[in-house]
Amino acid sequence: MRLTDPFHPPPLIRNPHLQTVLCSSRIRALRSNAMMQAARETILTTDGGVRLLGYHSAQSRRPARGLVILLHGWEGSSDSVYIRRTGGTFYKRGYAVFRLNLRDHGGSHHLNAGLFYAAAIEEVHAAVGQAAGLNPQIPAFLVGFSLGGNFALRIALRCRQEPIPNLKHVVGISPVLDPDDATDKIDSSGYILRYFLKKWRRSLRKKQALFPHRYDFAAALQLPSVRSVTEELLSNYSYYHSAKEYFNAYSLVGDALLDICVPTTVLTAEDDPIIGVEQFHRLQLNAQTCLAVQPYGGHNGFISGFSFTGWYEKPMVDLFDETAGLGA
Repeated sequence: MRLTDPFHPPPLIRNPHLQTVLCSSRIRALRSNAMMQAARETILTTDGGVRLLGYHSAQSRRPARGLVILLHGWEGSSDSVYIRRTGGTFYKRGYAVFRLNLRDHGGSHHLNAGLFYAAAIEEVHAAVGQAAGLNPQIPAFLVGFSLGGNFALRIALRCRQEPIPNLKHVVGISPVLDPDDATDKIDSSGYILRYFLKKWRRSLRKKQALFPHRYDFAAALQLPSVRSVTEELLSNYSYYHSAKEYFNAYSLVGDALLDICVPTTVLTAEDDPIIGVEQFHRLQLNAQTCLAVQPYGGHNGFISGFSFTGWYEKPMVDLFDETAGLGA
């Protein structure tokens, strides 16, 4: 089974907004998960002094088939349901799993005084390299979702200059390609906007409480859209002159992915309510990159049935097994 094989969910859960909501539904986290029980907190410190929080689930009873590093989306975390479910599947199949939190995500606000910026690829690339280096003798794989997918693709690009020796394959699921356009879509969608603003405001309040002499987010917390909050924060706490300049710093449209040097798969859905599918059709890709555009799936969804399993889990396991030269 491959990620390019057709995905057709049952009609009752085919709606793209339902797929998007089910992705993070708590009902998917009810089953037991051996990966969570094996997890050990790990703080990775980059050469620049940035500290990122992760959770490493090593295989204790058998040699690991490989290491899967998971990157969540914006205002998600290492405990997001889709991260836990995907990691649990890989752990059950014999892989070690490292769930990495981006800065100011997953309760890591206290680790760095500076704010999270999606354009800051250096710290995430360094942390992924350190995670992969926990066991450099086994193959490492990187999977990112939404904004985490954007980070994963930029790491695949950055590996041309700064290789991660045992990184064998990268997968971006519903990756953000054009942050400017994605922001407009979020701001125009009622429930998606409410979801992100609620989580972002909670995150900003937590950061302000930890660093009260550095941050005053009172004005930002009253603003009604992701774009307006972004503009407010950038004007006060960054060197970016506008949201458009900031978004351009991590945009991946057109020929931006041409220099990828690590085998990479990009998975998206035509009905994604946040990421326009036309952006994927306009991508210029090299032979290292495979694009899988599914008719259904919503954003980060791809829920295959009423067991609420992520359809992409099995083909990713098969892909990584094949890449590592392993049997079932």
